[in-house]
Amino acid sequence: MRYLVFVLIVFCAGCTQQPNQTSSVEVKKVKALDLSQYSATPPSKHLNLLFIHHSCGGHWLADKGPEDCKDCICKTHPNGGGLRKLLEENNYTVHEASYNSIIGDKTDIHDWPPKFKKQMDRILRTKMQDELLPEGQKNDIIMFKSCFPNNNFPDNRSVQKAMEAYNSLLPIFEKYPNTLFVAVTAPPLVPPYETKNPLKAFIKKMLGRYRDVPAIGQRARRFNNWLKDVDSGWLSSYPLKNVVVFDYYDILTREGKSNWAEYPTRNGKDSHPSSEGNTIASEKFIPFLNKAVHRLGY
Repeated sequence: MRYLVFVLIVFCAGCTQQPNQTSSVEVKKVKALDLSQYSATPPSKHLNLLFIHHSCGGHWLADKGPEDCKDCICKTHPNGGGLRKLLEENNYTVHEASYNSIIGDKTDIHDWPPKFKKQMDRILRTKMQDELLPEGQKNDIIMFKSCFPNNNFPDNRSVQKAMEAYNSLLPIFEKYPNTLFVAVTAPPLVPPYETKNPLKAFIKKMLGRYRDVPAIGQRARRFNNWLKDVDSGWLSSYPLKNVVVFDYYDILTREGKSNWAEYPTRNGKDSHPSSEGNTIASEKFIPFLNKAVHRLGY
């Protein structure tokens, strides 16, 4: 009987504390890189661009239409955002690396440091999957993006480890001052389901299986804000102009309406962005890239 009373007391305490679980997670507005002084016109010469991505990137590049994809290299897709066509219209030649290729096979946050450290020469010469550009040619722009599972931060330590991974990229990028590296933030998740039943929540907490859903979204926001924050974030002390951050995550949350996917698919159950979301991102990306290119001196 005493044990039962003790369990009920702990259970009730957990119920009263649940609403305050995310109070320690701070989310703030940050200052992104100001490119307004640079022209949004296309570069005057053709530039080679490599995009390292998985499924969401393939959909983003594709025209909207029936699914026509192989290893996430998509010509058309129902979620198509038309980015490849817009890039080509703006004087960029688009190259890709995705699943089942040496460069594109792994794109989680922790994969980027060893990939760029050990395989930069191949990255600069990748044309399509494992096909290389002719000797003497290289990619002028490297876009790289992790996929939405990378925004599932279970705790603050996981955010810190992601920051450490990105920080380790900067000394590598600094060795290539004439190559533009475009870090694209991972798209947002649809809110993961967690029970609202207080008894089930209590049991999950006791077993270490409970997910504080609001806190996961806030950690994702915190990390992606840090990537683009020029005052105290990833690039705040970086001396060159060859690294920029495109906040795909923020666009797909309707620029902060929530910390979750505002353009999901499959009736809100799938984190892959819809054609509407990808099209909006494409329209914003082109002037962003053109300005970043002009900033670098192309």
